[in-house]
Amino acid sequence: MRRLLIWSACFVLFNLALGLTAYLSGDRSPDTHWSTANREPIGIAPNPRTEQQAIVQVYAARAFSWRGYFGVHSWISVKPANADHFTTYEVTGWRVRYGGNAVRASRRAPDSRWFGSEPELLAELRGEPASEAIVRLQTAIDAYEFNSIYTVWPGPNSNTFVAHLGRMLPELRLDLPPTAVGKDYLASGLWAPAPSGTGYQLSLMGLFGVLVAWEEGLELNILGLTYGIDLNDLSLKLPMIGRIGFSSGNTPSA
Repeated sequence: MRRLLIWSACFVLFNLALGLTAYLSGDRSPDTHWSTANREPIGIAPNPRTEQQAIVQVYAARAFSWRGYFGVHSWISVKPANADHFTTYEVTGWRVRYGGNAVRASRRAPDSRWFGSEPELLAELRGEPASEAIVRLQTAIDAYEFNSIYTVWPGPNSNTFVAHLGRMLPELRLDLPPTAVGKDYLASGLWAPAPSGTGYQLSLMGLFGVLVAWEEGLELNILGLTYGIDLNDLSLKLPMIGRIGFSSGNTPSA
C-alpha cells in the first residue's frame, strides 16, 4: 500500500509538472471571447480554385479556452478533383447540447485557426489516392456511432471522430498527437486497429489501454492521457505538452 501511494503521488506530481509546462508554454488559444477569436487560415492548404487534383487533409489545433491546456481539436477537410472548395468535417459539442448531430460539415478553410490556435497538418493525400479515399469517406462518416453524443473527457469527442475516420481510411496513416484526448475511445469492444492502420490497440472506455503500431509507436493510455515513445519519429509522447524529440509530428503522406 505504501508503494502504491508513493507511485500515485509521483504520477500526480509528474502530471502537474506537465500541466505547468503546458501553461507556461502558451501553446493554446488566447483568452478571448469565442465570437471575436481569430478564425483566419494560415496558408498551409492549397487554393482550391487553382489546385485541380483531389485533396484530403487532417489537422489539429489546441482546443478553445481552458481545454487547450489539455488537448487539441481535430478535423478532416476534403476537396474532390476539380471542385472549387473544401468541405470540412468535424465534431463539436455545442451542436449536441442543442439537439443536433455531433458531426458538422462546412466550407471552413482546412487550415483556419481554431478560435485563435494555429492548426498543424497531420496527414495528407493528393491525386488518385485522395479521390479513392473521398469516395469512401461518406460511408466512414455514416458509420460513426456517436453522432448524438459528445463528452470532452474521455470521449467521444472530435478526436474520437477523426480517429474513427483514420481506421476506416488507413491509407492516411494517421498519427494523432498524444494531446488528442478521446482518440482511444472505441466505438465497440476492447480491440481495434490503431488510427494509422499500422497496428492495433486495446482500450477500456478510453480510460486505460495500450497501442502498438508502426506509425504511432508504443502508447499507454492512463485515465485518458497518452504516454509513449515513437521510434519512427524518435520522439517521446506526453500528455498536455505533446511530442518531445527530433520530430514535431508525422510526415504527411504523398
